[in-house]
Amino acid sequence: MLEFLKDLSLIKRIALGIVIGIIFGIFLPKWTFLTIFGTLFVGALKAIAPILVFVLILASVAQHDVNNKTYIKPILTLYLIATLLASVVAVVASFIFPVEITLHAIKSQQQAPQSVVEVLTTILNNIVQNPLQAMIDGNYLSVLFWSALIGFALRHASNSIKQATHEIAQAITHVVQIIIAFAPIGIFGLVFQSVATTGLKGLLQYGQLLILLVGSMLVVALIIYPLMVYLLIRQNPYPLVFYCLKGSAIPAFFTRSSAANIPINMLLAKNMQLNESSYSISLPLGATINMGGAAVTISTMTLAAVHTLGIQVSPVLTLILCVLSALSACGASGIAGGSLLLIPLACSLFGISNDIAIQVVGVGFIIGVIQDAVETAINSSSDILFTASAEFAALRKAGQEVNLKERLKD
Repeated sequence: MLEFLKDLSLIKRIALGIVIGIIFGIFLPKWTFLTIFGTLFVGALKAIAPILVFVLILASVAQHDVNNKTYIKPILTLYLIATLLASVVAVVASFIFPVEITLHAIKSQQQAPQSVVEVLTTILNNIVQNPLQAMIDGNYLSVLFWSALIGFALRHASNSIKQATHEIAQAITHVVQIIIAFAPIGIFGLVFQSVATTGLKGLLQYGQLLILLVGSMLVVALIIYPLMVYLLIRQNPYPLVFYCLKGSAIPAFFTRSSAANIPINMLLAKNMQLNESSYSISLPLGATINMGGAAVTISTMTLAAVHTLGIQVSPVLTLILCVLSALSACGASGIAGGSLLLIPLACSLFGISNDIAIQVVGVGFIIGVIQDAVETAINSSSDILFTASAEFAALRKAGQEVNLKERLKD
């Protein structure tokens, strides 16, 4: 049996863990001790991810050769365009299939930001946070900033110091690979916990809203993003899209953490033979600002409140909502509570009081079991998708043929 499991690819072992987790969750829901596997797996990934990002970026910048091509600028452009397009899809879908919700007096314990300035101020303050505290908190903007700064300083160090940073980065990468090897067991624990403890009754009354949210995200992931990739690489984008969904979206769906999925994305990038100098920066940055799923959530939930209250929306205000949702989504990871707590900010565009907006946030928390899982899966898988696409596009322009079949091996 062990030899059989060893011969299976990681994705097949994860799929097996999902099936077994569902079976145990249905027939043995009282075996709550099994949840420890999921807790330990997510905890280990969250613990090692900031350290991995810090040492990889530090080592990459310290040893960077000016002649070594990186693709950070086009990747960042893709992130921003994708987030804006996701918001547009959500707005269009919300007007084609308007959904009304029953608002109850559900309050959040966290305070929502009141303006874009507040969101941006929070992001800037997060950038200059103490780097040790940033690694503890999982604040990747600060980790990126300080590791890059220290890496630049080390560019003037001796070759032995640079070699030491490289070897430390390799050692941490090896530790990450060991943790990821336990992914099937961790996913098993997470699936068991979800099936055994999460009832569907609370989701049924908001079924239409949930279908609209998930449907919009699937349109973004399976139509909009592949179209963007095709325009870049001029090849059938779906092998690359499905490779990223299979390798990144599945773990992200169950961990519900973009931070925890960074090591998995980095492993995929390594398997695709991407430029480490690029992906060591773009992937953690994508976990912070590439938030298409969050943009869908903010726009859809806001317009659900608008339709419920019977508010008339002008085309100009709709356009502003698209831009505001995209900008707010980029700052979602810097705000406690993520995308849901940015809904009141978008609701303020339509004169919706904060009391009502917070009730919408409460509805979001009810359906968050599925909504947040799908949102994270879309966000995280697109990080590796756009990182790979930008590099493949650059190679194509340079006259180098990219063999996707060869690059996308398990």
